[in-house]
Amino acid sequence: MNRIKLFIALAAMALAIALPAAAEEDGGKLNVSEIVVEHIKDSHEWHVTDIGGKPIIIHLPVIVNSSTGWHVFMTSDFEHEAVDGMKKGPYNLALCEEGENAGKIVELDAAGNVVDTPLDISITKTVAVMFINVIILLLCVLGSARWYRNRKASDAAPKGFVGFVEMLVMYVVDEIIKPGVGKGYEKYTPYLLTCFFFIFTCNVMGLIPFPPGSGNVTGNIAVTFFLALCTFVIVQFSGNKHYWKDIFWPDVPTWLKAPVPIIPVIEFVGIFTKPFALMIRLFANMMAGHAIAVAITCIIFMMASAGMGMLMGMGALSIIMSIFMMCLECLVCFIQAMVFTMLSATFIGLARVEPEHE
Repeated sequence: MNRIKLFIALAAMALAIALPAAAEEDGGKLNVSEIVVEHIKDSHEWHVTDIGGKPIIIHLPVIVNSSTGWHVFMTSDFEHEAVDGMKKGPYNLALCEEGENAGKIVELDAAGNVVDTPLDISITKTVAVMFINVIILLLCVLGSARWYRNRKASDAAPKGFVGFVEMLVMYVVDEIIKPGVGKGYEKYTPYLLTCFFFIFTCNVMGLIPFPPGSGNVTGNIAVTFFLALCTFVIVQFSGNKHYWKDIFWPDVPTWLKAPVPIIPVIEFVGIFTKPFALMIRLFANMMAGHAIAVAITCIIFMMASAGMGMLMGMGALSIIMSIFMMCLECLVCFIQAMVFTMLSATFIGLARVEPEHE
């Protein structure tokens, strides 16, 4: 019970810090759509909250290649106030906040006109959060592995956090990887375990509404695209002769594959639809979950301007719904990591299946 009370208190404190910061300046009216978009989108600056009308921002490195060469500096070098929708910075660069280049760094000429969009490999909020998540994941895994270094297989099973990690590893290997991949699953286990724990860690850290969390890593389609691409490459290089035969010359009536290759074309397209489904499934579920959780929580602050009666009624309902959504999101964090790993293991297993001999 004490842990539940502590969780509720921390959640309320975090929401009280994070959400009112997005209120509009004109009368303090809450802009729900702006809050939701700000939470799920990527940015060059890590905006934490506003205190006394002043934004609390974590400045991140900017790494761009413009017409004058490579430049590395911090986002603090950009102007604090936007002029004509742009925050001007050094080397004739500017950070756009409006228009078609919103969220991008552009290069300006002497007159202040946009002339080019330089190559941008900056450390954005999503990248920074992903680095933090990777460090946390490495500490958890290496710390657990260290426990086994001076112990024998006959020793008692570990307890606490190490026991929890071992339970997750054994569950993923025995219930997901081994049945999905089949014979020879051992060489795919490191990749699939990495996928599971990376996605799970990013999902859980995304539930924390303040640094080092609050990043929408798996809700960023670039991240899910790369994960799906890795699975796609492994599946194609793992495919055996039977796998490629089923694609280009499947066991169907000849008129379905020659002279018009109807089934082979469908099977070939299926090579790309599988990783596409992996990418969209993870991206859409995590982005939608974050957006719904934030939107429900905003009800508390929307009702604050409608009177004490509405605030007490709808505020209490919103808190209950927010706690429910947070618990549901914790479950979704695990399910989405499990589903991505399961589908990846299944696709690898299908590419390695041997023909049945009657």
